[in-house]
Amino acid sequence: MVAPLQRVLVCSPRTAGWSLPDQVAKWRELGFLHAPEFTEAQRQHENLCRELRATGAEILELATAPDLTLDAAYTHDASLATDFGLILMRPGKPNRMPEARRHGAFVETMGVPTLGEIVAPGTAEAGDILWLDSKTLLIGRGYRTNLAGIDQMRALLAPKGVQVLPAALPHGQGPAVCLHLMSLISLLDERTALVDLPWLAVETIELLQAHRYRLIEIDAAERDSMACNVLALGNHRLLAIEENTRTNASLRDHGFDVRTFHGSELCINGGGGPTCLTRPLLRGSLATGGAETR
Repeated sequence: MVAPLQRVLVCSPRTAGWSLPDQVAKWRELGFLHAPEFTEAQRQHENLCRELRATGAEILELATAPDLTLDAAYTHDASLATDFGLILMRPGKPNRMPEARRHGAFVETMGVPTLGEIVAPGTAEAGDILWLDSKTLLIGRGYRTNLAGIDQMRALLAPKGVQVLPAALPHGQGPAVCLHLMSLISLLDERTALVDLPWLAVETIELLQAHRYRLIEIDAAERDSMACNVLALGNHRLLAIEENTRTNASLRDHGFDVRTFHGSELCINGGGGPTCLTRPLLRGSLATGGAETR
């Protein structure tokens, strides 16, 4: 999750229907803070993509489809890239269920196989999933990812030598408000994690410490603007939301190269930061500079 980003799937507001009145009319039921302003959201997405390209990443745009909703812009959640193929999620938010098949069909055209998919009664969203290392997957158990989904992930990955560990998530503001594991932890490099420490379970903190992660805390005043949602670009480069000035300054003080884009409409309004807006498909190897699919 922290090696140099080489290929990434995105879904722009245009593709996700943010310019369509019938889609925009559903903003309340989807949990947006206000009706999205398409022109500004699209501009902010283009700035996001510009920052990604500047680091050498190839950007792929998901194809438009009639069953995509406003939430499709947050491409991270619907699939998980592994060294063995794509795993299609079954999101806990019902309107998002079609997205996984769209991801699978899209990357199949590039020769990326589907390793498996989460099926009922399981639910899983990739925003709840962190690779602590190449053989350890941490999955948040919350309102969007249930125990059945975690069990199915374990069944898919155990034969590949991957250990799947559950992490309890707090109630937060309840099931209507999305609280992913990646809302509370962003991995910055192979030994550093940005955390919202008061909201993490003790066992999760102890697990990070056991894996020798150094923990950097966000500024608590920037919690609601998703200060903890930071995308690792590789080589100590990060992509963050411009509005979180204090947390970003702290990251720079810790030696990171922090690139930013304004996210008022694209991120804060819809509840999805840089990690949510991107589905990494290919990263370079930390050790050798080679390629791997995660």
